Amino acid sequence: QVQLVESGGGLVQPGGSLRLSCAASGFNLDLYAIGWFRQAPGKEREGVSCISSSDGNGVYADSVKGRFTISRDNAKNTVYLHMNSLRPEDTAVYYCAAGGPYRLCDGEDVMDYWGKGTKVTVSS
Repeated sequence: QVQLVESGGGLVQPGGSLRLSCAASGFNLDLYAIGWFRQAPGKEREGVSCISSSDGNGVYADSVKGRFTISRDNAKNTVYLHMNSLRPEDTAVYYCAAGGPYRLCDGEDVMDYWGKGTKVTVSS
C-alpha cells in the first residue's frame, strides 16, 4: 500500500526552525519526484519545494528561497524540509507528494500520491 506520512509540524516563534519529514511506504521514494506544498487558511495550495529523482538538487518557491532546504535520506525512504527563519506567513498545512517514477518536478499535476499534511503555525 502506497503511503506518505508527514510529521514535524507544530507551533514555532517567528525566526525559529522546524524540520518536516515525509516518510514513504509501499514504493521507493528515491525514484520519484517529491514535492512539498502548503495551504494557508483561505488560500489556494502552493508549491514550496521539490526534489527530483535525477539529482539531489531542490527547487524552491521565491518566498522560501534561502530559508528552506529539501533533502533526501534514501536509506530511510524519507524526504525532509528544513525550514529556518520562519515567518508568520509560513503558517499553513504542509503536504508532501510523490510523482513518478522518474518524473521531473513540475507542479501538482505530476504528483500521484499525497500525504494528509502536517500543520505549521508561526506565531509569537
